[in-house]
Amino acid sequence: MIVNQQSLRGIYVGFNTLFNRAFEGVTPLYTQIATTTPSTTDSETYAWLGDIPGMREWIGDREIQNLSASDYTIKNKDFELTVGVDRNAIEDDKIGLYNPSVEMLGESAAAHPDELIFSLLAGGFSEKCYDGQPFFSDAHKIGKKTVTNKSTAKLTKDSYAAARASMMGLTNSKGRALNLVPNLLVVPPALEVAARDILVADYINGTKNTMQGTAKPLVVPQLAGHDSAWYLLCTTRPIRPLIWQQRKKAKFVSLTAETDNNVFMRKTFIYGADYRGNAGFGFWQMAYGSDGTAE
Repeated sequence: MIVNQQSLRGIYVGFNTLFNRAFEGVTPLYTQIATTTPSTTDSETYAWLGDIPGMREWIGDREIQNLSASDYTIKNKDFELTVGVDRNAIEDDKIGLYNPSVEMLGESAAAHPDELIFSLLAGGFSEKCYDGQPFFSDAHKIGKKTVTNKSTAKLTKDSYAAARASMMGLTNSKGRALNLVPNLLVVPPALEVAARDILVADYINGTKNTMQGTAKPLVVPQLAGHDSAWYLLCTTRPIRPLIWQQRKKAKFVSLTAETDNNVFMRKTFIYGADYRGNAGFGFWQMAYGSDGTAE
């Protein structure tokens, strides 16, 4: 193949098509537990309701529920993945050998938010959220009450039931129920069998399973290595337990001009993908986590 702007343009169009097809072919998991919020600058500072209010009878003046200022900021980060194509591969008509690499670019770009979101979830026992406490903590405040959404219990039917009751029993500072019903049990691959026994099986050890169907199991490969931890989440509200902050969507780009340094000095044509964004915590009230370390 003769290497010129026309042939390079054709290669770019073909690679871009492969990238987009692979990107669209991925079904990421983070969308099930995270709210996607747009970002228009290098970071976003979130004002959160310190309390989750409810409707009230209108007697007298309106009672204004003020947003409490927060210094909880999610800073956007840049992410990239790049491959180089040797000029000889183009001249020798071997460009098809690079198609799988370009497809992997697309898949990696689509799936990368999963790594960030579930890494943050796993780190929730130490990483702080908007109230200054770790996301999973026994020192959260609702009004004057101290509330926990943290445990060390191993995943069993009883510990799951206790976590579910704890979340469903949460009230706001005025004592009104928050009506949070957990719907996802998020586990690493090592706990898949235990999660499915609790949520899917008709019987557990010969006894009718009263927890069957109370939530759905979500098995997350990115949680491998955190093999004893499990997380119960409510993801049915407008704001979910985690946030995916999107500054710029993933885009396929290239550096292929004859005057580009990589081409002129190293006869290498560069193709890659990049995007901007980051992960953060939403309301801790919508999550309950156990590190599973209890003996």
